[in-house]
Amino acid sequence: MTPPRRRLAVTAATLTLAVLGVTSCGAVGQAVDCNTAAGEASKIATEWSNAITSNPTDQDALGEASKTAAGQAKELAGKYDGEVAAALNDLADGFQTMEGGDLSSATEFTGKLNGFTSKITAACT
Repeated sequence: MTPPRRRLAVTAATLTLAVLGVTSCGAVGQAVDCNTAAGEASKIATEWSNAITSNPTDQDALGEASKTAAGQAKELAGKYDGEVAAALNDLADGFQTMEGGDLSSATEFTGKLNGFTSKITAACT
């Protein structure tokens, strides 16, 4: 079994890379929105990752970092319309599943990560 610290770091790295990968959007205005949204989402994911990987067995740290990331993602979603906002809200909802600090929630989040990144990618194409 993969240690929690490594699994959480891989999750955050995957999210960061996936979000950064959506920056090649079609229309110019949408590309700007996607670049900005992707950059901000990446920053949120990186901050979350840094907070939880420093002590991966600390459930309180996981819960607090997840709560903060969910709030930031919701706030970011409020700046956008349509599919970009929906994708960011889904990402925020994913972070919310870990607010209780349950390490198994982080594992579940990992399993759903492809769905979040697919929605962000679809919103930007």
